[in-house]
Amino acid sequence: MKTDMQLKADVIDELAWDPAINATGIGVMVKDSVVTLTGHLDSFAEKHAIEKAVRRIAGVRGIALELDVKLAAEHKRSDSEIAQAAVLALRLNSLIPVGKVQVEVEDGWVTLTGEVDWSYQLARAEQSIRPLAGVRGLSNRITIKPRASGQDIGAQITAALTRQAVREARHISVDVEGGVVTLSGHVHSLAEREAAVGAAFSARGVSRVVDSLHVGP
Repeated sequence: MKTDMQLKADVIDELAWDPAINATGIGVMVKDSVVTLTGHLDSFAEKHAIEKAVRRIAGVRGIALELDVKLAAEHKRSDSEIAQAAVLALRLNSLIPVGKVQVEVEDGWVTLTGEVDWSYQLARAEQSIRPLAGVRGLSNRITIKPRASGQDIGAQITAALTRQAVREARHISVDVEGGVVTLSGHVHSLAEREAAVGAAFSARGVSRVVDSLHVGP
């Protein structure tokens, strides 16, 4: 098991290694294997890249992102310009059904609403907005149309966890109520936790995943 000092060193090295991240102004603190990041960023896309980088590190049990997005002058856009760009980005993504996702923008913060058939469409909508210039934050309130019974959803997720070789699949409990899936149990890393949540979210008819998984040795 890594010490907090070892984890801090790994986080600093990973942030410096990732070309999508300017690690110069990012502060890193680690306590009880929970990483807290502080600082100011030039774009929302960089904030997401930082989160992904920390999640790759073995031994991290939690992440607190105390990062402010303060747009550089060349990245600033009006809410109207951001909304127009967001609508176009959604329209150009062939995996997102036309007319199913609506966009609202306030002070650079984008809110997505609507209803789609599959979780990957929800994820793709978010991915289309994240890199747009001027975006300071994103709230994804898209819902997924229920398509299967709770028993079917649970069986699909359990099979996917086993098929995708999530190491602790046998220790993960899957509870389904409506289209809401709750995962509980124990995993060894954030990467493993993310894989389990991703497998659950990909099942037909899942509208939301409640992550109650414990990360630890």
